[in-house]
Amino acid sequence: MVQIDDKLISLDVFERHFICDLPKCMGACCVEGESGAPLEEEETRILEEIFPVIKPMLGPASLKEIERVGTWEVDGDGDKVTPIINGRECVYAYYDEKGVCKCSIEKAYNEGLISFKKPVSCHLYPIRVTKYSDFEALNYHQWPICGPARVLGTEKGLPIYRFLKDALVRKYGQAFYDEMEEADKLLREGEKGQE
Repeated sequence: MVQIDDKLISLDVFERHFICDLPKCMGACCVEGESGAPLEEEETRILEEIFPVIKPMLGPASLKEIERVGTWEVDGDGDKVTPIINGRECVYAYYDEKGVCKCSIEKAYNEGLISFKKPVSCHLYPIRVTKYSDFEALNYHQWPICGPARVLGTEKGLPIYRFLKDALVRKYGQAFYDEMEEADKLLREGEKGQE
């Protein structure tokens, strides 16, 4: 583990490789799983505020589920999450012309309609953050559906934390990311010293 401030970061985040490969996985992370995307408290309010902008992008099943439960809900574990349709895809998901599942929130952001990119838990994936009373743990979540991302990341030699630079800076700030770069450098120097 690497510690930066009150964050404990799994070595996998530095040592494993990852680059999303949407043409191969087809956006399965927006469809598979037992619950919706984890939300921070402020994100529940943001979803309520931006819903009128996103609403025209959503299909009938999404609108029906949002009408039933709201723009967010509390799951069986007591966590605030995005609602899902019939235990499957996120209500904010849509399918592009190639059948790839994508995020309507991110689409609205990319079109300049809103200033919120998407839930930070989605942006940070495959890092999952667990909050404890005194610290946060950042761990790599290895999911079989992300096999193509591991292959592409390995081919390109891109560590998880570098793939997630924008998300990490968004969540924790540039200084935190710079410390991750420094930690990675020290880890690599340590490996060379053991050869």
